[in-house]
Amino acid sequence: MKRPIYLDYHATTPADPRVVEAMLPYFTEHFGNPASRAHAFGWVARDAVEAARAQVAALIGAAARDVYFTSGATESNNIALRGAARALSARGRHIVTVVTEHPSVLETCRHLQDSGFVVDVLPVERSGLVDLARLEATLRPDTILVSVMAANNEIGVLQPLDRLGAIAAARGIVLHTDASQAIGKVPFDVSRTGTTLVSFTAHKMFGPKGIGALHVRRRSVELPPLVFGGGQERGLRSGTLNVPAIVGFGRAAEIAHQELVQEGARLARLRDRLLEGLLAAIPGLHVNGTMAERLPHNLNVSFEGVEGEALTTAIDDIAVSSGAACGTGTATPSPILRALGVDPELALASVRFGLGRWTAAEEIEYVIEKMSRVVAGLRRVRAAV
Repeated sequence: MKRPIYLDYHATTPADPRVVEAMLPYFTEHFGNPASRAHAFGWVARDAVEAARAQVAALIGAAARDVYFTSGATESNNIALRGAARALSARGRHIVTVVTEHPSVLETCRHLQDSGFVVDVLPVERSGLVDLARLEATLRPDTILVSVMAANNEIGVLQPLDRLGAIAAARGIVLHTDASQAIGKVPFDVSRTGTTLVSFTAHKMFGPKGIGALHVRRRSVELPPLVFGGGQERGLRSGTLNVPAIVGFGRAAEIAHQELVQEGARLARLRDRLLEGLLAAIPGLHVNGTMAERLPHNLNVSFEGVEGEALTTAIDDIAVSSGAACGTGTATPSPILRALGVDPELALASVRFGLGRWTAAEEIEYVIEKMSRVVAGLRRVRAAV
C-alpha cells in the first residue's frame, strides 16, 4: 500500500491509463485542426471529435448534436446561466438557485443580479436536500430559470432532478443543473431528469483537465455565444478545439458508461465500511448530509472536540479535503456545512472523503485506524490544555 493515500476524488481524478492511451496519437500523429476541411489531417481530427461527442452523449442518454464542448464545468455553467438569462429576458427576469451550489453558479447568479435580474437563493434542509414545496412556492410568473446541482461537491447529496424537472416543465421554466459530480459516477439520463441545460466535465470522471461539456435540450432555448470567432461548436463557443482532450473525454465517458454501475456498488461498499469503522472507533462523529440520497463514493463527517487545522495536519499521509476544493486555504467554516446548520466548530473539524477507481479495501482499513488514533490523540491534547 502506497502512501499518501488519495481520497480526494471529488477535487479531481487521475486520468485513466486507457484515456491517456487514446489521447496520445492526437498530439503527434493526428495533430490536425478539425476546422481544416481541405485535407485528411483535418478530416481525421474532425471525425475523432465527433466520435468523442457521440461517446459523451451516450453516457447521458443524449443526442450527439446536443452536446457542446467547453473548457470545463465552470465555463459550461457560465454559458448556460448567462446565455439562458439573456435569451429569455423578454419573458421575465426571475432566477432561482440554491445556497449549496458551486461558486461558478452562485457567482454567475450574482453577476446576473447586478445586471438587473432578480435571484432567489433557497436554503436547504439539514439533509442537504432542497425543499421542493418551498422551491415551487418561490416560482413566479416571470421565473425563467432554475439552477440546482445534481450532486453536491462536498456532501455528495443527490437532488431529486426528476421531480424538479417536472415542476419546471409544467411552468415552461428552464432547468439547469451542474452535474459535474454526478455524471460518470451514477446513472444520469437527460430524458428522465427533465433538465434543459446540463454542465459537466472530464476531470471528475478520470479524463483530462481543461475539457467539459454542456448539454442543451433541442428546441428548448437558443443560447447566445459568449465567445466569438470562427464559429466552432455551431457558433456557441468559438475557438480551436482541443482534440486530444476531447478524445480523452470521449474515452473516459465510454469507460464510465461501461463500468459505473459495478464500480458504484464497489465504492458504496467501501464507503459504508469506512463509515462503519469510524462510527465504531470514534464517539462524537457526525455525518453531514443524508446517506439515503448520496453519491456512492462520498462521505463527509465532522468530529467533536477536535480543532480542524490540527486534524488535517495530523493526517498528512491521507489526501482528503476539509471543504470544497476551490474553497481550500481559508480558515472559515464551509459555507455548505453552515447552510446545513452545522455548528461552526464542527464544520471546521469536517473531512470530506472521496473514494475512487483505485481506492482499495486495505486503504480504507488504514484510514479507519489512522483517523481513530489521530482524533483520540487530539482530544487528549485538547483536554489537557
